[in-house]
Amino acid sequence: MHSPSLPPRTRSFLLSTGIVCTFFSVVLLTLVAVRWSPLMALDTSVAEALHRSAVTEPGLVRVNRVLTDWVWDPWTMRILIAVAVVALWRHGARLLAAWVAAVSAFATLVQQGLKAALGRERPEWPDPVDSAHYAAFPSGHAMTAMVSCGLLLWLLRLYGSRSPWWWAAVALAVVSVVGVAVTRVYLGVHWPTDVLGGLLLGAAVVAFAVVGYGAVAGYAARRTAGGADAPL
Repeated sequence: MHSPSLPPRTRSFLLSTGIVCTFFSVVLLTLVAVRWSPLMALDTSVAEALHRSAVTEPGLVRVNRVLTDWVWDPWTMRILIAVAVVALWRHGARLLAAWVAAVSAFATLVQQGLKAALGRERPEWPDPVDSAHYAAFPSGHAMTAMVSCGLLLWLLRLYGSRSPWWWAAVALAVVSVVGVAVTRVYLGVHWPTDVLGGLLLGAAVVAFAVVGYGAVAGYAARRTAGGADAPL
């Protein structure tokens, strides 16, 4: 049976991570909103360099499109979360299942709300290699990947996953998150700051979600005299 409580050092680290990521995401959002010239110039420079490379490598573009449209698509990530939620629910961990589902939904609402509020335009190219809809900031692909991978790693750790499987999962999550970020900029559908903003916001959501669950589940366990969620 897993313990819903967090060691003090882990809780402190997660809170610090959440606060730092939130702070920098707010700073980044502000700079993007006011179109701070040095940041806009850096965005443009990186995006243009990657786009010049992409238009000369159609084979690599096809690989990146498969990755972004199927392997790392937000709906693929949400399906993985849904599978985890169903498994948790069927095995009696209903508070945890509801918490994971709520966090995933909350992250989607945050990213869509910020997109609508900021309304940042995506890069436009005379010779585009891909296309995307909705506003640019933050990157939905990047934020969804960070939130989904973070939650899945947390669940593996919560239920006692140990090496080598743990480290294989960590490596896969890192490759996925970094791969999503690079792919979206390489395909010319996001500015670098879009994906950075998505990653920062996603990390903040996961950090606060883990701490929040520890507090809520710990309270529920005390109220029910040790009736915490059953393990898988």
